[in-house]
Amino acid sequence: MSRQAEAKRARTLAKRIALMRWSGVIVGVVLIGWAIVIGMQQSGPFFRQLLEIKQVTVDGVRHLDRQEVIELVNLKSGTPLHHIVTSAIKERVESHPWIKEATVERVPFHELRISVRERTPAAVIRTGSENVLSDTEGHVLGRLAQRDDVSLPMVTGIDLKKFLRGDEEVRQAVVSGIELTKLMGQVYGGRLQVNAANPADLVASVRGVQFHFGEGVIGDQWERFQQVKPVVKTLSFDGYGDGVNDVDLRYENRIVVRERG
Repeated sequence: MSRQAEAKRARTLAKRIALMRWSGVIVGVVLIGWAIVIGMQQSGPFFRQLLEIKQVTVDGVRHLDRQEVIELVNLKSGTPLHHIVTSAIKERVESHPWIKEATVERVPFHELRISVRERTPAAVIRTGSENVLSDTEGHVLGRLAQRDDVSLPMVTGIDLKKFLRGDEEVRQAVVSGIELTKLMGQVYGGRLQVNAANPADLVASVRGVQFHFGEGVIGDQWERFQQVKPVVKTLSFDGYGDGVNDVDLRYENRIVVRERG
């Protein structure tokens, strides 16, 4: 046999050996992959049970009931912890009007932890015969119907339908009214009431005296009154007598005090 024939035979043999090796590798990879798939199918229930959510912890609730928050989560029985999308749960929980912010955490191996920050009631909004609760940002927390909460100040003169729809102009009027009650509440006791029907003439009433505020910075107007208050000798907060019971702060350079007849 010539040298050329031997060389050709050797090359052919080497190719066959290489092909057999690669075939073995491919078959091995396929078998390993098949074994992994079968193993996952067989062990799936085990891992789901190992990571199944068995406890939902809710922190930070004061006005709400823990169960209300859990119902917002809408968690199906047997859900594994790693199947939870925390951003979706957060969005659901924050859809509740009382919840300002929520944090959702997965705690190995069986706990879903939800921490909430509730909105705080700041005023009763009275419209006709119906009352609703609002926080300082003008968000509706709930309807009280004809019930009242005398521990909170009251804002009147608001269009209820627009307020419930989230009308921005109405919401800002409510926010201004609540801001005004907070400022005046630092000085005067008793329940404060603000008529916010006209944003250019917010009328705050406390213990028989009315204060008119314009569209400028409410804090500046109130501070201006505090500076001249000592010289208004006849200002009476008992609701009786002949003292001054109307204070107009809408003008930039003067304060008008008058007695309402």
